[in-house]
Amino acid sequence: MGTMTINVMVVDDSAVVRQVLSEVLEQSPGIKVIGTATDPIMAMEKMKAQWPDVIVLDVEMPRMDGITFLKQLMQTRPTPVVICSSLTQKGTETTMQAMAAGAIEVVAKPTSGVRQFLQDSGNTLVNAVKAASMARMNRVRSLPSTPSISDARPKLSADVILEAASPGNAAMVQTTERIVAIGTSTGGTQALEAILTTLPRTCPGLAIVQHMPEKFTASFADRLNRLSQIEVKEAEDRDRILPGRALIAPGGKHMMIKRSGAFYQVEVVDGPLVSRHKPSVDVLFRSAAKFAGKNALGIIMTGMGDDGAKGLKEMHDAGAGTIAQDEESCVVFGMPKEAIKLGAADEVMALDKIAQAICRLR
Repeated sequence: MGTMTINVMVVDDSAVVRQVLSEVLEQSPGIKVIGTATDPIMAMEKMKAQWPDVIVLDVEMPRMDGITFLKQLMQTRPTPVVICSSLTQKGTETTMQAMAAGAIEVVAKPTSGVRQFLQDSGNTLVNAVKAASMARMNRVRSLPSTPSISDARPKLSADVILEAASPGNAAMVQTTERIVAIGTSTGGTQALEAILTTLPRTCPGLAIVQHMPEKFTASFADRLNRLSQIEVKEAEDRDRILPGRALIAPGGKHMMIKRSGAFYQVEVVDGPLVSRHKPSVDVLFRSAAKFAGKNALGIIMTGMGDDGAKGLKEMHDAGAGTIAQDEESCVVFGMPKEAIKLGAADEVMALDKIAQAICRLR
């Protein structure tokens, strides 16, 4: 038997964007675009005949905006939604509202022709749709507010950014500083909101990788900062990891933890995709293993694929505490599952217990 076909509805008021997205998706085996619509009202009419497995949705449209549509959808018939949004400031802020309303993934809207979009972002869109099709929508609805890759590019390891720690690394000597490294992907925006909004200002400093496109991470961090007691910001090179502060890796860059004297800071660097992602959880976790060791706690959460699994094992082997989110509370039980398979997780934990575990790291 062949693999199941993922039926997709594309909703966008731009005819050009509808054409580009449809062509990109139709070129991927296992994905079929069953319809397009200029706005949510037209989409609802078309979906009466055949309901899609995944909806690719713009957020700024006439007659009904994407957020209103999303909220109605989640109340009546929860369906995986991939937001396709512009990189403008307004667009990214609106996208964050859509993610809070239940969207599963976000991709940048094409700003050029089909050929350029295929080269730049085609795989990202395809993988976002595949990841969304695996989402457990009951988990999305109960939260408070990438993807299995099939392209032909080589899958690089964290070696291309940072060498692994050697036994007896002096930087792993225990200090009073405690830090937390978190990695997540599909479903992670809501999972991170559930955790960060409950943390007190006395919590250890956090370094976070959430798979998200360039430009969107700043709006994501700003939104969480407004909702949380702790400071949440998009990381900048040499930002210190401080108690009561969460640093989120910028989209399109890798983020590493580095030791500077008695304290820790982040290094933000460019480079190739690692585990087919940038930022990569494997890069963050390897740096935590190498420069923090037993002073760190590593947490791998909801997401498709295996980015972070090997890195969490390195943290475990370096003496760090390690946690994998449990299957029941994950939107997509991919990354944690792979980490558990490697023996990387000291504990497997429900989402609503993770904030308490972070606070115990003193």
